[in-house]
Amino acid sequence: MMNGALYQVKDPLMNMPRRFVLVALAVTVLVCGARAQQDALQSEADRVAVVAAIKPSVVAIFARGGQGGGTGVLISDDGFALTNFHVVQPTGPTMQCGLPDGVLYDAVLVGLDKVGDVALVKLLPKTAGQKFPAAVLGDSETVREGDWSIAMGNPFLLATDFNPTVTFGLVSGVHRYQYPAGTILEYTDCIQVDASINPGNSGGPLFNMKGELIGINGRGSFDKRGRVNSGVGYAISINQIKNFMGHLQAGLDCDHASLGALVTTQTEKTGLGRMVVTSMLEDSDVARRGLELEDEVLAFAGRAVTSVNHYRNVLGLYPRGWRLPLEYRRDQTRKEVLVRLMGVQRRALDDPNPPKEDAPKPKVDNAPKGPPSPAAKYFEAKAGFANYFFNKREQDRLLQAFRRHGDFTSVAGNWTLDGGIRLKKLRTESKARIDIVEEKDGTSAKPVIRLKIDDFPYALEPFKGGQEAAALRAPETSGGLLAAMYVYHRLLTQGAKGFTEFSHGGHEPLYPPPLPGADPTLPGLAALRVDAEVLNTRHGPFLTKWFFALADQKLLGFELRLNENEDPCEVYLSDYRPVDGRQLPHRMQVQYGDGHYGTFRFNSFAMQK
Repeated sequence: MMNGALYQVKDPLMNMPRRFVLVALAVTVLVCGARAQQDALQSEADRVAVVAAIKPSVVAIFARGGQGGGTGVLISDDGFALTNFHVVQPTGPTMQCGLPDGVLYDAVLVGLDKVGDVALVKLLPKTAGQKFPAAVLGDSETVREGDWSIAMGNPFLLATDFNPTVTFGLVSGVHRYQYPAGTILEYTDCIQVDASINPGNSGGPLFNMKGELIGINGRGSFDKRGRVNSGVGYAISINQIKNFMGHLQAGLDCDHASLGALVTTQTEKTGLGRMVVTSMLEDSDVARRGLELEDEVLAFAGRAVTSVNHYRNVLGLYPRGWRLPLEYRRDQTRKEVLVRLMGVQRRALDDPNPPKEDAPKPKVDNAPKGPPSPAAKYFEAKAGFANYFFNKREQDRLLQAFRRHGDFTSVAGNWTLDGGIRLKKLRTESKARIDIVEEKDGTSAKPVIRLKIDDFPYALEPFKGGQEAAALRAPETSGGLLAAMYVYHRLLTQGAKGFTEFSHGGHEPLYPPPLPGADPTLPGLAALRVDAEVLNTRHGPFLTKWFFALADQKLLGFELRLNENEDPCEVYLSDYRPVDGRQLPHRMQVQYGDGHYGTFRFNSFAMQK
């Protein structure tokens, strides 16, 4: 009320003639319509530009001679391309790949992930130093329902000139799970799209609207009679593939992870579900870490686990052998542990939810017989490997980079390491000395490793006949520190020649323990993680896994065990300093199982020729 009257705000249009109001509204509609049309045209132009930019990276894949076919996508300028396992399985180890430039290239298989339905191949350049057009890898974790996506490929083998078919549609689901065919072709945490995916699209790229590669198309829900797309296709997420990329590049025949335990949903009276452990292998690492039946699994690798679907999805993201955090609850106590993962291709537990038979079936090898492919010289068969040629190449690259930190071949004689050790959680330091020597035994020599802590001596002859396994794990509670020092000396001084088995193992996470005096409030195990390159070796009874920094191939640590399914002696190396022109670690932390054996501090190294 103002001065006894109602206060009103009047619309100016109310005082205008009706014809002026209609004209104003018409102009507004025309302007908005023109603007919408302009936006639509700009969106179309942007989409066309993205397609033009990414199309050169799309690969049409054929068996030699032109039989069969599928799709792939280049991911590096030196010719590496991703596709499906079920695309390359019929072609054999060599194939032919056409690019939209109209050129047909010879190619060779590099690595396989049969469980995840992924393969890595390499195109052979026509000229030395040729660069290939490669797609940019995106982040599939950022993909959401409702995002637009672009699928490209060779459906129904239409790409006779190697130009891919382009389809466009919505991301209609994320974190989907598709049952495997037996133990292969399991699609975990995959992306569901309504962009047309038809036979021949398999192995092709799924892009976001920035032109980034977010997945590899592989499966569709097809009409059973005509195998025609029904608007439901599935792409393997690029983030899952990134976890296996080091394995694929090393020519490995990969396996996916299993926990060694079955987890099922139990519904409480409130209607909420709990993920409870119902069965477990006694020799699994998760059992050694303390997990028990009826424990509630809360999270794995940082992702909450609230259903069987979540559980399978998160496990399927990782390779066998990786070590990842598991969080569980017993009564009201929460605990986080690091778990070494088992594989899925040799399952010893009965799964209460058997797979459905709706996955694509690998075909029989029908590669043409005839003159060998020019790519055949880049293939070497070996059990356990997709292509051992590329594994040897990765070994050589890693060792060459590692030698930049020091060449130890000229000091392959006796070594003495002097310093101190802080045992377990003791605050006081004891004197410590390690000797790695060759002792005369008649006309031959035998290796002997000695450790002296204050006045307490330990000794190991690694190949002394008749000794029990416990002697090889000396000192007690170390898991085999003396044997670990023996193989460490052998790696540095002899390289691959010092081992009966030697292979590149791809990439794995490593968790160096906090240094003495470190901040005790470090936020969880994930904060300790360092990704590393891996070498796997065997010498006599000793299985060893070596971890090298991705950036400069410095040796970060190693694990030694006598049997595959047992806790290893874990050795972590740090505080590198130059010694006679070579970089050597002046700190060594040793762990075994859930216990810390001790932290060594070295102040002198004597290395004989």
